[in-house]
Amino acid sequence: MPTFTALFSSRADAEQAQAELGRLGIGVADVSIHDQQSAGLSGDTNRNEGGFFDTLRDLFVPDEDSQTYGEGLRRGNSLLTVRATEAQADEVHRMLENSRAIDVDESAASWRSQGWGGPTTGTRQAVGGMSGSATSATSGTEQVIPIVEEQLVVGKREVNRGGVRVRSYVEERPVHEEVRLREEHVDVERRPVNQPLQSANIGDAFQERTIELTETAEEAVVGKNARVVEEVVVHKDVGERVEQIDDTVRRTDVDVERLTGTERTTGTGSDRGALFGNDRDPTDRR
Repeated sequence: MPTFTALFSSRADAEQAQAELGRLGIGVADVSIHDQQSAGLSGDTNRNEGGFFDTLRDLFVPDEDSQTYGEGLRRGNSLLTVRATEAQADEVHRMLENSRAIDVDESAASWRSQGWGGPTTGTRQAVGGMSGSATSATSGTEQVIPIVEEQLVVGKREVNRGGVRVRSYVEERPVHEEVRLREEHVDVERRPVNQPLQSANIGDAFQERTIELTETAEEAVVGKNARVVEEVVVHKDVGERVEQIDDTVRRTDVDVERLTGTERTTGTGSDRGALFGNDRDPTDRR
């Protein structure tokens, strides 16, 4: 991730630049403003305040530039640092180049003429108030680039594939049956008779009598019996299938290129007045 630094004569100018960066899409977390108080610097130019300089080292700002920026903060200036993406780097460069940033090299030369014992040469790639950190590794420092490799992990999960719902219900249908029923009927019939009554039966003939006959009939009695005539069985069969998974995984790699002595230099005369950013990710420790 490219990192840019710019020195301003006042905090207000630095905050104005921060607002412009916000309009370019640079988040607040990627922009920092340091002054003498926030950096915890004293007026002693020979004192080593480690915290602020450690922060600049994390941004890959060389020690020579760190001393110059530290002196600038001690003299009341404000330092703005910006982390941008590769796509934002050109816009950030143009914006800072047109801002009110002071020329660091001219200021450093003026400070040295006033007795400041700071470095006369540094590893900054540009001046004009803005600079980017040099990317060449210092001697005796180990920097690490992690090689990252993705691995394909295939798991399983259950999904609903539909199913079967069996619902029982009751329906009625008309039925017709015939049954033969017996009925009794009592008939009373009078028949004319004309014959003499025998003397032996005269006593019985004049006695009261009662005769009863009962009529009976059959009626239909309806009952219902429930019988199981069929069964519906619902069950599941479990099987397995093999599915082929085809995907891609990523892996980082590195290309190592030997540089000549000329390519290791960090700037030329044509770089004066231009803005360059550190195009390395701050997590890159190569």
